[in-house]
Amino acid sequence: MVVGDVMVDRYISGFTSRISPEAPVPIVEILEEDNRLGGAANVALNLQALGAIPILCGVIGKDADGQTLLDKMEAHDLDCEGVMSSSDRITTVKTRIISGKQQLIRLDKENTHELTKSESSQFLKRALELLERKSITGLIFQDYNKGVLTVEVIRTLISACKSLHIQVSVDPKFRNFWNYPHVDLFKPNLKEVCDAVQMKVNPNLHNLKTASDIIKGKLNCTITLITLSELGVFLDDGHDTQIFPTKPRNVADVCGAGDTVISIAALALGAGLPSNEIALLANLAGGQVVEKNGVVTVNKAQLRRELLQILLEV
Repeated sequence: MVVGDVMVDRYISGFTSRISPEAPVPIVEILEEDNRLGGAANVALNLQALGAIPILCGVIGKDADGQTLLDKMEAHDLDCEGVMSSSDRITTVKTRIISGKQQLIRLDKENTHELTKSESSQFLKRALELLERKSITGLIFQDYNKGVLTVEVIRTLISACKSLHIQVSVDPKFRNFWNYPHVDLFKPNLKEVCDAVQMKVNPNLHNLKTASDIIKGKLNCTITLITLSELGVFLDDGHDTQIFPTKPRNVADVCGAGDTVISIAALALGAGLPSNEIALLANLAGGQVVEKNGVVTVNKAQLRRELLQILLEV
């Protein structure tokens, strides 16, 4: 199950041949508009691409963009049962205007206020019913600070997962960073860690271990996996600490890489892989998707090839 902020990633692409006479900005002649599933919905797509059956739980608006998201889910054979529509919210849409290969601007349409008491109650009722009825083996919180993951939602679902022996993995954001106690896997990025621990964390083993100790001390999580952008990932499983560097990549677009990392890390955890293999696979998968433009899912065949190459080199 994936619980969190769902959104539409919209790409409006074209070409520029002149500057506007109204202001010193380029005129983009539109050739294509592409809507993709983003946020927690992209996590669900990555899980599906890796062979899992995802159940997505999120909140959208009762608007045209919400219908676009539901239509895209249906086109990808994703179950919409856990997605709730609210007349008091709008569907999050991130619109990127692209000329050639250059992104000129991003326009965000969203609500960031928390769910109302009534919305939270309805949402929890739906998510808990799915947890009980479906054969859920793992839950991922995908937090983008859009208001769906309130403290009540987080704590209630963690408690339910513990009762049902369901593993919990988290991709946090700043607002609720410290509200995920006793989870199995906690995956912030380096900037989120620096903001949360309120200290500069250099991407070296000593600094990262210090930050991880603070996180583990407050959250009592089992595994800390910190993504370091182009430097790779840091792992602390309580027994070993290690930095897994990235292989050289031609980076095209970093959007959605965190979604891919948490997807494969949670699946690998659920499959019982040792923590070093979890970090290795997550690092490879995150590196793979940044080579492609826009929000894309991991390619399982490519991931297998790259993993075998590393194992052969060892």
